[in-house]
Amino acid sequence: MTKTVLRDAVPDNIAAAAEITSGEFFRRSRERLNFDVPPGLTDAAVLAPTGDFGTDAMLQIIAKERPVRPAAVLVPIVERDVPMVLLTKRAEHLNEHAGQISFPGGKIDPTDASPMDAALREADEEIGLKRDFVEPIGYLDVYATGFGFRILPTLARVRPGFELTINANEVDAAFEVPLAFLMDPVNHKLGSKEFRGMQRSFYEMPFETHYIWGATAGMLRAMYERICLS
Repeated sequence: MTKTVLRDAVPDNIAAAAEITSGEFFRRSRERLNFDVPPGLTDAAVLAPTGDFGTDAMLQIIAKERPVRPAAVLVPIVERDVPMVLLTKRAEHLNEHAGQISFPGGKIDPTDASPMDAALREADEEIGLKRDFVEPIGYLDVYATGFGFRILPTLARVRPGFELTINANEVDAAFEVPLAFLMDPVNHKLGSKEFRGMQRSFYEMPFETHYIWGATAGMLRAMYERICLS
């Protein structure tokens, strides 16, 4: 079975190496995740603290000023010899987040039976990833953004053999990044921006020519903390 090297953060900021197999990653995922929809997905008054004062303050302000925009994304882990995370590059002509790296997903429609169904539908519409290849495992934590989105990620195991069909209206490309790279905190860099006089931090995980940052990097960091830390 493929072994993935993960490193847990320690107080002196030195990464301590720990080995975990891909099988163990999925075992922990099934053990720690479920399909209970968190109230923070739709309730503006419910916001989980991020631990960053500037970000927490920004999200509190946004929650009072903008309506909540529930959304769902799929976090597809492709079960190859080396497990890979399937990501997309959003189309350059889009009005919001043009050209950014993201997970397949979008807003939850009234016709969607659940956030998971919304994520699966969007993955099919955006990149042609068919449900037959996808095994949903459970929901990660709700991720709130400065645009008023409340994003609920569905972690899923994806069977190889699929063929993608890129919807050029929404996506420019799809690509894969090793799970081990994204789950290694050494690759979790911190950037910062100013919001109304307050500094807030965000994660960035550059990989080759791809700049993974913001909400996508934040959800990956949350997955690392939820699944990889014992």
